[in-house]
Amino acid sequence: MAAATPTPRILLVEDEPAQREVLAYNLEAEGFAVTTAGTGDEALLLVEESAPDVIVLDWMLPGVSGIEICRRLKARSSTSDTPIIMLSARSEETDRVRGLETGADDYVVKPYALSELMARVRTQLRRVRPSSVGSRLQFEDIVLDAETYRVTRAGEPLKLGPTEFRLLSTFMEKPGRVWSREQLLDRVWGRDIYVDTRTVDVHIGRLRKALGTHGGVDPVRTVRGAGYALG
Repeated sequence: MAAATPTPRILLVEDEPAQREVLAYNLEAEGFAVTTAGTGDEALLLVEESAPDVIVLDWMLPGVSGIEICRRLKARSSTSDTPIIMLSARSEETDRVRGLETGADDYVVKPYALSELMARVRTQLRRVRPSSVGSRLQFEDIVLDAETYRVTRAGEPLKLGPTEFRLLSTFMEKPGRVWSREQLLDRVWGRDIYVDTRTVDVHIGRLRKALGTHGGVDPVRTVRGAGYALG
């Protein structure tokens, strides 16, 4: 099965150009799609345009501070679950506690080793996008192995096309979550590719057919006026 999960998207918010360039280069070398911002206001706009999988956020920024950006994003339902890794030269315990209490999912003190930061990014990705780091996902009797690109149901192998594989991995990362057609287009096809929303329905139909190859209840739920969910 030849399929590829969507490239994890990282938003890097750092006002120091040289530091921003180094971090972006290393994140891209790890296989991530990186968008950068030099100010807090720019970061907020970019989050609205394309929801990142992880945000690497510097505390000290011109204009809106990193800690304020963190507070605002965690207060929004659309971004409250987006992992935020706070970067800061503030090493005091009180500063670390403040960052974490504001909603940061991790706190990295400058200077830091790049290998450590990359490991922390992968840790956060594993939490929200397990298929992007080759993890094995399971929902009831359906098992998806993101590393070998194999899917089984009740122990029987299933044949899925690349798009159906990406749809299923998206659903299995967050069972029960309702995904709109637009959200699925963004996650599965990518924002840079124009695809009609009706195409989503076609591929959902193919996914349902594949999942029912050996029988079993259809696990994909249609939520009228909202989209689709697994379970």
